[in-house]
Amino acid sequence: MKFFATTTKGLEDVLADELASLNVRDIVPANGGVNFSGSSRDGYRACLWLRTANRVLQPIASFPCPSQEALYEGVYGLNWNELLTPSMTLAVSAKLRDSEITHSHFAALKTKDAIVDKIRDNWGERPNVDSKNPDLRVNLHLARNHCTVSLDLAGAGLHRRGYRRDPTIAPLKETLAAGLVALTGWDQSTPVVDPMCGSGSLSLEAALLASNSAPGLHSPDFGFQRWLDYDAAVWQELVEEAEQLQSELPANLVFGSDRDQRAVDLARRNAEGAGVGSRVRWSYSDFAKLVPPADHGTLICNPPYGERIGEEAELEGFYRKIGDTFKQNWKGWTAWVFTGNLALAKRVGLKASRRIVLYNGPIECRLLKYELY
Repeated sequence: MKFFATTTKGLEDVLADELASLNVRDIVPANGGVNFSGSSRDGYRACLWLRTANRVLQPIASFPCPSQEALYEGVYGLNWNELLTPSMTLAVSAKLRDSEITHSHFAALKTKDAIVDKIRDNWGERPNVDSKNPDLRVNLHLARNHCTVSLDLAGAGLHRRGYRRDPTIAPLKETLAAGLVALTGWDQSTPVVDPMCGSGSLSLEAALLASNSAPGLHSPDFGFQRWLDYDAAVWQELVEEAEQLQSELPANLVFGSDRDQRAVDLARRNAEGAGVGSRVRWSYSDFAKLVPPADHGTLICNPPYGERIGEEAELEGFYRKIGDTFKQNWKGWTAWVFTGNLALAKRVGLKASRRIVLYNGPIECRLLKYELY
């Protein structure tokens, strides 16, 4: 059985390492995701354990698609009766590239029409569409006039961990936050600090990692749990295994701070939802006044960069302050700054020893490493 786990562009190798730890087969990184093979149990386990995957897709067919007629016929020809009944709901998403069909909405509608027509022709009734919470989510990928039809095991998306209570403005997606933590190389033996934590995504993903907590344990449900061939016994076994593998987060290991008291309060509530509670050390402080909890460790932050929250001119002084604070207060630490604005990053005034290209949605970003001596 083949699968494709999607991820943020730039995190493909991180996701491949995660999949290797799950002992799946045929791991091949690709643009925006990683191919792998395994059993349905492996697909379930991937949804439960993968920290950087946005979705896990199961391809069920692939065929040439030079026209809308070829799309309809190719989708109609699949055995949807094994996957869907008239009482179930359906949703279709489509991504297109370099093909005769150029509108993703049209492709999704054409695919939906083919599926519901097939069910109606066999059952005499047709299933309803539910774009928000369907029983079966179908993914269409059309590139260079070749179509791949997949089923989405994740459902609403693996970034929805289930612990977030009420996100602050422009929260960092959990899967991206987990990827940033992984890219720092943090070994979980020294403290990690996010001094601009917002609603806590970076600190919480670090805490889940350090406590060996499967990120999917707090998710309300997954798409595969509504499938006709869903094996509840296998899923329950995987959940029980994950619960037994959890460990208590060591004290004084993960820290989060922010100058916004409301954000810190929200981060605390999110920590309770994530099951790490008081083990993460939260504080209300301006970064310039924050006292490092140890002589060395990992600092990681995602300051605003003018695209979604603040204006660039207003942030230049803030970035200079970040650099000054690094030099004055955080000697002996390794600092990482995630930003989508290279012009602002230059205001830090320090030379980055490493630059990693990533994307936060459509925004091209950099994860910058600073060795503070």
